[in-house]
Parts: sequence; C-alpha cells; structure tokens
Amino acid sequence: MGLFDKLAGWLGLKKKEVHVLCLGLDNSGKTTIINKLKPSNAQTQDIVPTIGFSIEKFKTSSLSFTVFDMSGQGKYRDLWEHYYKEGQAIIFVIDSSDKLRMVVAKEELDTLLNHPDIKHRRLPILFFANKMDLRDAVSSVKVSQLLSLENIKDKPWHICASDALKGDGLQEGVDWLQDQMQAMKT
Repeated sequence: MGLFDKLAGWLGLKKKEVHVLCLGLDNSGKTTIINKLKPSNAQTQDIVPTIGFSIEKFKTSSLSFTVFDMSGQGKYRDLWEHYYKEGQAIIFVIDSSDKLRMVVAKEELDTLLNHPDIKHRRLPILFFANKMDLRDAVSSVKVSQLLSLENIKDKPWHICASDALKGDGLQEGVDWLQDQMQAMKT
C-alpha cells in the first residue's frame, strides 16, 4: 500500500478528488518523491527529470488524487500559476544540499505565495527539505530559516527533512498533510 492509499484511508473521504501541486526547483527530487508516494506496485525504477509537467492520478477506494508534478526548470516555472486555482494543497521540495540555489528557491516561493490565486487562500503547504543523505545538506531548520518560512502566517505549513530515494521523512509529511486536509474538511 502506497502513502497515498494510507492518506485516503485516514481521511475517510468518499469520492473526493484532491489536487496537489508539487513544486520546487529542478533537480530537487519532486518526481522521486511522487514516485515513492505511489502504491508500491506502481512505482517506477528509473526516474527521469520532468519536462514541462506531468500529471499523476492515484485512485483509492475513497479518494482520487491528482498530483501536478511541475518542472522546476527556469523556463517552465511560469507555467506553475496556471494550476494554482485547482490546487488544494502544495508540496514544495527543496534540495537541501544546494545552498547556492536556496535564494532562487526562496524567490520562487515568495512569487508563489504572493500570486492572487494563492495569496488569499488557506492552502496547506508541505515542505520537503530533500536530499538529507548528502554530505553538504543543511538541516530542515536551516532550510526553514533560509526560506523565511516563519513569515508565512496565513497558511498552515510544515517542513520535513527527507531522503526521497529511501523514503525517509515522507510518511511524516503525508501524516501532517492528511491532518490539515481533514481539518479543512470539517
């Protein structure tokens, strides 16, 4: 059973479709995380970078997920905003070992948070400080400081240290997201 199956079971939702936007710079690990969240029989061995975007659909007995895996390459980031209205939750993935591009990640996050389709909505945002297995990785606390996450006051957010290849930290993130979505349902 994949993490999305577990999330659906915990939510107890019937025939509900949840749209999740998976955003972050290129090479941060978005597609690898999405692959790891699929049911184990649907996971692929070889992960290739997303060009443009891809849509992954996961169906469980009570919930249907549509995950928009958006390319983080500079020329494709302008496409993100076309999906903001549909999004009900955001997963923002950061390469915690890429200190040089942390400033770019912060700029993209600020642009996202100030977009009219996001700014006034209370969407949960899950941050994965990914690639924690790498020697140069900074802690999730440091990533949070570098991205100034403490300034996000109008949206629930959470940051998890993760290693997408092993799946470390993903369950914690899905648990948090499930709690947020359940709270929004009531």
